[in-house]
Amino acid sequence: MTELRNVQVDLARFRLRMLVASVVVLLCFFLLAARLIVLQVVRHDDLLAQAESNRTAIVPVVPNRGLILDRNGVVLVTNYSAYTLEITPSKVADLEQTLTELSQVLDISARDRRRLKMLMEESKSFESLPVRTKLSEQELARFAAQSFRFPGVDIKARLFRSYPFGALASHVVGYIGRINAAEQEIIDGSDDDANYRGTQYIGKLGVEQSFEAQLHGVTGVDSVETSAGGRAMRKLASSPSTPGDTVTLSIDIKLQKLIEDMFGERRGALVALDPKTGEVLAFVSKPTFDPNLFVDGIDAASWKTLNESIDKPLLNRALRGTYPPGSTYKPFMAMAALQTGKRAAGTIINDSGSWMFGGHEFRSHGDHGLGPVDMHAAIAKSSNVYFYSLANELGVDAIHDFMKPLGLGQLTGIDILGETRGVLPSQEWKRAYYKKAEQKKWYAGETISLGIGQGYNTFTMLQLAQATATLANAGVKHKPHIVIATRGALMQGTARVAAAAPIDLEFKPEHLAVVRNAMVSVTLDGTSARVFAGAAYTSGGKTGTAQAVGVGAKEKYNASKMEEHQRDHALYIAFAPADDPKIALAVVVENAGFGAAHAAPIARRVFDYWLLGQYPNDEDMAAVRIGQAAAPIGKPRLAAELSWPPAP
Repeated sequence: MTELRNVQVDLARFRLRMLVASVVVLLCFFLLAARLIVLQVVRHDDLLAQAESNRTAIVPVVPNRGLILDRNGVVLVTNYSAYTLEITPSKVADLEQTLTELSQVLDISARDRRRLKMLMEESKSFESLPVRTKLSEQELARFAAQSFRFPGVDIKARLFRSYPFGALASHVVGYIGRINAAEQEIIDGSDDDANYRGTQYIGKLGVEQSFEAQLHGVTGVDSVETSAGGRAMRKLASSPSTPGDTVTLSIDIKLQKLIEDMFGERRGALVALDPKTGEVLAFVSKPTFDPNLFVDGIDAASWKTLNESIDKPLLNRALRGTYPPGSTYKPFMAMAALQTGKRAAGTIINDSGSWMFGGHEFRSHGDHGLGPVDMHAAIAKSSNVYFYSLANELGVDAIHDFMKPLGLGQLTGIDILGETRGVLPSQEWKRAYYKKAEQKKWYAGETISLGIGQGYNTFTMLQLAQATATLANAGVKHKPHIVIATRGALMQGTARVAAAAPIDLEFKPEHLAVVRNAMVSVTLDGTSARVFAGAAYTSGGKTGTAQAVGVGAKEKYNASKMEEHQRDHALYIAFAPADDPKIALAVVVENAGFGAAHAAPIARRVFDYWLLGQYPNDEDMAAVRIGQAAAPIGKPRLAAELSWPPAP
């Protein structure tokens, strides 16, 4: 009995264990089935996408940047493809050691190292940065044989920007550079962030910056199959990129080169406009810089040289340089007098050589006066006394109110960024500008020097050129613009860029005639008569000499006793032909002295090129560069026969 009872107990225990084991097995099968249902049904789409993502990669396809052309179709900016040696700092254990070993395989200069250091300061450690660009086939082969030694170092094909004319027109076309942190933040917060994936460069200046949206193009994408190691195996799908638009400028690059050559080593600016349209024909700032330096990242030494130079080659003097207009202001003062009715054209003022106001002597032409002068003679012979007295009669606010619509001391709205306003003074301006109460008051004596373009007046050459073009165009003002057309990669033709509607300032024809005739006399028997002697056309102009630094009331200006950067500026404004103007300009040669000697000769040769198709010979060009030319020396060349620009 005892044995039977033990058998039954063991059997019951066995059955219980079997039951528990069966429940556990069934539960495991249930959990497995549930998991399979979740994976195969519930999360099917999500897991399929993850698997596909592990198998594929989306690679951005950077578009070709658009070309930039001059008005005649000459290519000013283009692209070329080249191989670069690039390094990803986060994948390199010892950067300096890696660079040292790399230099045994390829030529890596000190400049390359300095540029890489600067790029590392501006970039993230996981970004691929160029060490060497434009590798030759021999260099490619040498690195390929040793590439296993350099993890984190790769060869990549890149598209590079090319500026074939170097420093010529660099302030107009601008340059591209690597996207910095501030620019990346703007891109990330915009609707265009996807378009810059894979792009490391952006326009920094000039047309490259201002027309970035048109030039950049649309980024495409490639879907590629990848191996377990992350290498691309084959392309699965592709959405091609769209190249950037070709942008056509109003600039004539041959004229631009002529003007830059005439400046030589001198500093200054010149803006030439079509007065009937506002198109910018030449936009010169000297000295210039080579934008190719920035294409693959400028090194610290080159940047320091450009940035700290006393000549400021990075400053766009045509757009941002502000200067007292000097006597070039006088025609506009005359128009203000006529339009406001403050003075008639026939009113005679005696120019005795100086003018007294408030116990202060304002000089005119040194110790020599011009005698009795009317408005015509005052402009043609550049009488200071006449315009001292006129400024006193008008008052600062009346002068301001007339000059503002002309665009002086105002933003012109030109289609490149970075324009400077300058200063067109008024009592309100002075109250807002100065902080101390005694400085806020406008004194009557401050008005006098405004009449001859001195005092607080400071304008850009762009503003002076626009105002001159408005006088030449019977008082109708056009907004200056540099880009005249664009052509997309998928477009059949070129699309003209619509110009802003002109503004008629409603100058009376009889008033315009007085001022324009006086400006013509400047070139026939006035201060620039020697420069325009023998010209096959008639032009109007006005010379100007403006102080760069103030001279005491009892002191006489002596250039030989002053530092070169403190000497007077030479200015000239002009339009031609006088009866039907096709070009108007403003030019300044910094610290050069008299406008008739240094600025007017440049204007004469600009007109000869534009109207007659003539180009200075070598002797004449050399004389212009040093301010030793009046009318052209010798026989000019035909511009059409010059083998420039070179064929592509």
